[in-house]
Amino acid sequence: MSQEKIQFDAEAIDKELEQIAQDAKTVYNSNEYKKLAFSLIDLTTLNSTDTETSVRKFTEKVNSFPDSFPDMPNVAAICVYPNMVNAVEQTLDKPDVNIASVSGGFPSSMTFTPVKVEETKMALEAGADEIDIVLALSLFMDEKYQQAHDDIAAIKSIMGKSHLKVILETGALVTPEQIWKASVLAINAGADFIKTSTGKMNPAATPLAAYVMCTAIAWHYEQTGEKIGFKAAGGISTSEDALMYVSIVKHVLGDEWLSPDLFRLGASRLANNLLTDIEKKPVQFF
Repeated sequence: MSQEKIQFDAEAIDKELEQIAQDAKTVYNSNEYKKLAFSLIDLTTLNSTDTETSVRKFTEKVNSFPDSFPDMPNVAAICVYPNMVNAVEQTLDKPDVNIASVSGGFPSSMTFTPVKVEETKMALEAGADEIDIVLALSLFMDEKYQQAHDDIAAIKSIMGKSHLKVILETGALVTPEQIWKASVLAINAGADFIKTSTGKMNPAATPLAAYVMCTAIAWHYEQTGEKIGFKAAGGISTSEDALMYVSIVKHVLGDEWLSPDLFRLGASRLANNLLTDIEKKPVQFF
C-alpha cells in the first residue's frame, strides 16, 4: 500500500458530517447504541497522581460492574501507564476485559526508538494485551517519513499477538491530507488500530479527523482485505460525543467495525455519563 496523494473536498466532507451528526442525534440516539458505545470504552486513568492502590481500586470497579449492572456489557479495556500494568493484571478478574498500556515515550514520543521498544517489551511482560504509542511527530513534521515508519515498525516487531494502537495526535495535523498521510504511514508500519489523540493536547478527537482516518482504513481494506481498527480518544465525555463517533464509523466503515475488536473509545468520564443516560438517573460508578 503506497502513500497515495489525496485531496479532500472540505465542503463535501462538511455536508457528510452534517448528515452523520443528524443520524447520531436521531437514528443512533437509543439505549441500544449507548450500550454499544459503553462496550467500546478503553476505561482510562493516565494521571501523574496514579498509584498502585488507586489503580487496583479502579480495576475492582470493572470487576464488580457486571454485578451492579447485569444488563450492561463491560468496558473493552482498562488503559494505564506501563508501570501500572502489573497492578491491573494482578487485580482484574474479567477475562473479556483487556489490559492496555500507553508506551513508547507517551505522550510526546520524544525518546530513542530502542527505549520505546524496551518500555513496550516491559509493559507486555507485565501483562498488557494492547499497547498505545504515539506517532513520532518530531520525525513526521520534519518529513522524515521513513524514519517515522521504522520507529513504529520496530515496536510492532516485538508485539507478538498483542495489538498495537498508533496515536496520530491529529490536533497537531492541520489538514485532512496530513491526517491521511499519517494514517497510511501508521497502517503501513503495522498498526492494528489508528487512534486520534493522546488527550494531552487540544484539539483532541474531532469528527473531521475521525472521518479522514476511517476513510484511510476503508481505503486500506479495499486494497488489501485487511481490517484496521479505529480509536477515538481525547475530550469524549458525553453520550452525544460517543454516538457521533459511532455514526462516523457506521457511515464510513459499516456494521462490521461496530465491535470492540475494531472500534474503541478512549475515555475516563464517558462511562458514567452513558450510564446516567441509559439508567435515566445520576450514576457515578467509576
